[in-house]
Amino acid sequence: MSLRAALPKSVDDELPALRERFLEGGVVCVRGVLDVHAMERAEAAFNWTLAHPGASAGEVLAGRPGAFYQDHGNPAAYDAYHGLLHDTCLADVVAGLCGSTNLWLLYEQIWLKEGADTRRTPWHQDLAYIPLDGDHLAVAWLSLDAVPAARPLEFVRGSHRGPLYNPTAFDPDDDTASMFEDGVWPALPDIETTRDQWPIVSWAVEPGDLIVFHPAILHGGAPTRQGERRRTISLRFFGDRAYCAARPEQGLAEGDRLKRADGGRDPIEQMAMLPPGTLFRHDGFPKVL
Repeated sequence: MSLRAALPKSVDDELPALRERFLEGGVVCVRGVLDVHAMERAEAAFNWTLAHPGASAGEVLAGRPGAFYQDHGNPAAYDAYHGLLHDTCLADVVAGLCGSTNLWLLYEQIWLKEGADTRRTPWHQDLAYIPLDGDHLAVAWLSLDAVPAARPLEFVRGSHRGPLYNPTAFDPDDDTASMFEDGVWPALPDIETTRDQWPIVSWAVEPGDLIVFHPAILHGGAPTRQGERRRTISLRFFGDRAYCAARPEQGLAEGDRLKRADGGRDPIEQMAMLPPGTLFRHDGFPKVL
């Protein structure tokens, strides 16, 4: 595998073991893999997204104390992320962990938590919202700020193997509200009040560390306290073995439906129109490897 920027030797040596842990547990933390130049590119990309809000920009859990900002899937963002995707070893690490020769960017996302105490990100699975399946799927999560062990991003180890649960609706007025009608998919378990029953894993991270996880893994958390700031980037990728998948629509508001009468406004909506099992490919997803 050719690297745009060389992996630190310690990471290169550890990559086979990291891949085994990723496949088994659905998540790994790769220490110190992004050097100062990579982090400069990451910060520039974050700042661009913050300065150029897309159609999906806004507060998560808006209207409730502790709401926080996110933006994702801005079709104009690729040029701003080009350096991070092509001039660093980030994409090579992701491809090496999931075992794919080629890699495409599904979309970028930023999170900003600062000021007063912010709320936890509710437990969820990214894949439940995306009409996608396959072996070669991964999310790269990096923080521009240190994340203490007391307030980490948390994962239920091994939960990427299924099932997919009825996903949270991120409803500011009802923490238990689900996206789909009851009975369509299994109900999302109440992990937070039964934490001792789940194999929850997490890491304190520093800038330069990279958490890579499968988008089907249950994850959440990472609140902040007054005076803290957390700026994070999630990059969602798919590789060679990635396929279209069906997603329920029972109970969805019209604006939340992936299947559109006009065939879809963006590549993800257009992929949702194709038969399950179709190779997941679209010119709107930039190839990064």
